[in-house]
Amino acid sequence: MIRPHPSLGLLDRVLRILFPAALLLLLNGCSSISYYSQLASGQLQLLRAREPVSTVIADPHRDQKLRMHLAQSQKARTFASQQLHLPDNQSYRLYADIGRPYVVWNVFVTPEFSLKPQNHCFPIAGCVAYRGYYSQSAARGEAALQRLQGMDVTIGGVEAYSTLGWFNDPIMSSMMGWGDERLATLIFHELAHQRIYVKDDTEFNESFATFVEQEGTRQWRAWRNLPPDTGKQVQQRDQFIQLVLDARTRLEKLYALPLPPEQMRQRKAAEFERLRGEYRQLRDSQWASDKRYDAWINAPMNNARLLPFGLYDQWAPAFAALFKQMGGDWVKFYVEVERLGALPVEQRKTALKALAESKSFGA
Repeated sequence: MIRPHPSLGLLDRVLRILFPAALLLLLNGCSSISYYSQLASGQLQLLRAREPVSTVIADPHRDQKLRMHLAQSQKARTFASQQLHLPDNQSYRLYADIGRPYVVWNVFVTPEFSLKPQNHCFPIAGCVAYRGYYSQSAARGEAALQRLQGMDVTIGGVEAYSTLGWFNDPIMSSMMGWGDERLATLIFHELAHQRIYVKDDTEFNESFATFVEQEGTRQWRAWRNLPPDTGKQVQQRDQFIQLVLDARTRLEKLYALPLPPEQMRQRKAAEFERLRGEYRQLRDSQWASDKRYDAWINAPMNNARLLPFGLYDQWAPAFAALFKQMGGDWVKFYVEVERLGALPVEQRKTALKALAESKSFGA
C-alpha cells in the first residue's frame, strides 16, 4: 500500500471539512441534489488518489512503462512553466490511477432544431455547454432522459480536466493511453485553463487552450530538435474539422428558416448525409482511403455530436493571429488574452472575429 504524501494527507483532512460546506453552496437553489453530490464525491475521490509522480518513478515495483512515461511527462511539465509561462505549481506533478478509461463523461444536449447547447452554470466554472458525470452509467441515464424530451444528445468521454487552479490536478491513468507527445499536449491544454479562464464562455476558453496546446507542442518539438509535425494526420484532422464546421454553418442557416417540423427534419437529415458524402469524397480522393474517421461519420448523427468541434476550434485562428501580433511573446500574449476576456461578450466576439479574419488575409 502506498502511503500518502504528508502534504496530500493534510489537504485531504481539510477537504473533508470543506467539501460538505461547498456542496451546500452548490445545492443552494438547485433541485438536482444527486447530480451535485456525485460531482463532489467524484472530485474528492480523485484528489485522494493522488501521489507524487516522483514517488511512482522511484518505485521499482511499479510498471516500468508507466514510470518511463511519467518521467518524460515531467520534462514537458517543466517546459510548460519555463518556456510557455504556464502556472508553476504541483498540477501534473502528481499522479492518480483512477481505474477507468475516462475521468468524466460529458453529456451535450441541444434542441432538435438548434445548435445552441443546453448550458449548465456552476459557482466556480461559470456556465458550460455540457454536464459532466464521473460514472458512464449516470451519463447514459441523463442522456436517455433528455432524448425522451425530444432533445439531441451525445456523450463524450474526457481523459483530463482542469479545476482551474483550485486544486493541484494530477496526471491521471486515463491520460496515459497515448504517446509522450500527446500527454505533453494535454498538460499544455489543461494548464492553459489554469492560466486564463473566462466565466460563461466555453468557446473562448477551449479555443484559447487549444491554441496554447498546438503552439506549445510546436515549440516543444523544436526544443527537442525534432522537425515540425506536418504529417498527413494533422492535415487530415484539420480538413475533417473544417467539414464539420461547414456543416454546422449550413445547419444554423437551415434552422433559421420558418419550416414545418417534418420538412425541417427531412432537410436536417439531408445535411447530415451531405456531410457524410463530402467526407467520403475527401477520404477517397486525398487520403488514400484512410478510414480513421469512418466510425465517427457513420454513427447516428445529430446536432449535439457537432458541438465539441465548434467549442474547441472556433477561435483558435484568432488566438494564433494575436500570438503573431505579439511577436511570439507568451507573456504579452497572455496580457492581451486577459484583456479580451474582460470585454463584454459581444465586443469580445467582434474582436476575435477581426483577429481571425486578419489571419485569413495574412495580415
